[in-house]
Amino acid sequence: MLLLEFNQNRQGATTLIELAFSILASDFARLADEIAIAQSGGGTVVHVDVMDGHFVPNLTIGPPVVKSLRAATKLPLDCHLMIANPDELIPAFADAGADWISVHQETCPHLHRTLQSIEALGVRPGVVINPATPVDTILEVLPMVHHVLVMTVNPGFGGQKFISKTMEKVRRLAELRHELKLNYRIEVDGGVANDTVATVVKAGAELLVAGSAIFQPGKTKANAEEFLRLARGAAGQKA
Repeated sequence: MLLLEFNQNRQGATTLIELAFSILASDFARLADEIAIAQSGGGTVVHVDVMDGHFVPNLTIGPPVVKSLRAATKLPLDCHLMIANPDELIPAFADAGADWISVHQETCPHLHRTLQSIEALGVRPGVVINPATPVDTILEVLPMVHHVLVMTVNPGFGGQKFISKTMEKVRRLAELRHELKLNYRIEVDGGVANDTVATVVKAGAELLVAGSAIFQPGKTKANAEEFLRLARGAAGQKA
């Protein structure tokens, strides 16, 4: 079995570890400022947690907020749709300015078609699996996706405890990427903080979603810098 200490693309080049900071943990009254501060600390992706109160027990934001975010930043907007009927809202999020849209395997009976529809709108498609969902359920769509998001907590709330067993799925996805000569990126979301980030990176992830570990009044920039220092150090990269 191949163990990858950090991700490589099919040409063998190392993929840079990136911080996808989750605005769910930010001050919603100051979203533009919060994004700018996290970016100044090295964050390179804005992770947008979209929850509908049905698929997950929480309600967050929709396309109008994404449209406002698009006007406030040039960073990629990574929209994670934790919603029961994603096909109905994908066009609205694309129109609002989403750069990446990921959907849950658990909510898409026609997953292939859903991912095709995202790509047809000029948006990079991603697929998400919950902690109890096996990697084998998404094997057929791996060649289609820009990224695979592995939930390392059960979706719906920030600040949850990291589920370490999910690292088996990250390792499996890293192995499959190498074996199948694919280029999808591996993203993790949930409980990723300074004490878990090295484990996540060594398992094979390089898109690291973090919110509670980053956003803190007066400390966001420093938190982002320290998080990336630890993450990239675990991968043998410069912070």
